Amino acid sequence: MLLPGPLRGILRGRNAPPGKGTVAPAHTVRAASPPRRAAGEEPPVTRPSRGLEEFFAYIRGQSGLTILDLGGATQQNVSFITNLGHRLYSEDFPQILNDTFGDDKADQSNPGRIEYFLRQTLDYPDEHFDGVLIWDVLEYLEPALLAAVVDRLRKVVRPKSYLLAFFHSDDKLEAVPIYTFRIQAVNALQVARRGTRRPAQLFNNRGLERLFGKFESVKFFLTRERLRETIVKA
Repeated sequence: MLLPGPLRGILRGRNAPPGKGTVAPAHTVRAASPPRRAAGEEPPVTRPSRGLEEFFAYIRGQSGLTILDLGGATQQNVSFITNLGHRLYSEDFPQILNDTFGDDKADQSNPGRIEYFLRQTLDYPDEHFDGVLIWDVLEYLEPALLAAVVDRLRKVVRPKSYLLAFFHSDDKLEAVPIYTFRIQAVNALQVARRGTRRPAQLFNNRGLERLFGKFESVKFFLTRERLRETIVKA
């Protein structure tokens, strides 16, 4: 199903048949115009991103790839990815998480609710994606749900694909900032803070290596927002 309005041209993943994403013709990508801010969102700050640079280095020179964005659809990300000649699928992981579980963290260990959540967010064929922009959404998943999501991600990406995920580097925080990430260039992000949220769990490097232990490799970059940008190779 095509999304309405200005986001037309991107397919919402769980309603879209495989291989039907809209592909824009490849051409030179220009810097994106300043995005509209959501209610309660602070002015965005543009900063370099080594993780994003690694992600795009993997797909450089290719076209017609299939990318999944788990942060929800933003016009800036849609335009950037499709202007490179790729298909982009979007899932609003935080919103679907709230809709499925609410504030009931205990329910995130319920096998039936976990399977329902996976059907709502990651119901794709095996090896369907060439890359995934996870952003910071995994920090809000309790252990049972997190393990199921990571396992499903491993199945829906092709071998050697890259996944980009962000984790706060201070593993003692009781609440962490919630960010919106918009792609400004292949090596730069616009980062806007939009409140705080209690994380389900926080990770150090060793914890992330265990979390992605079934993947080929994990690489870290630390940012000035004290975010650990993590490149995971399938």
